Amino acid sequence: MKKVINKTVNLDLVGVNGNAFAIMGVFKRQAKREGWTQEEIDTVLKEAKSGDYDHLLATIVNHCEALEDDNINTEDYEN
Repeated sequence: MKKVINKTVNLDLVGVNGNAFAIMGVFKRQAKREGWTQEEIDTVLKEAKSGDYDHLLATIVNHCEALEDDNINTEDYEN
């Protein structure tokens, strides 16, 4: 699957609640923190929602890249 936007966010989805809305919410919050425009975020989320759950997950994962010095606390996003 190709990227809709040629950008990634510093996000590791391991440990994040697997609910589709939780995944999109985590992605959206991190993208905002990293200065993505609302249009860029909406473009990725629109593509993610255009298929089934597997498509959503693949689209979001394709726009995430966890860096080693990741300071993101995924506990903030767990239910």
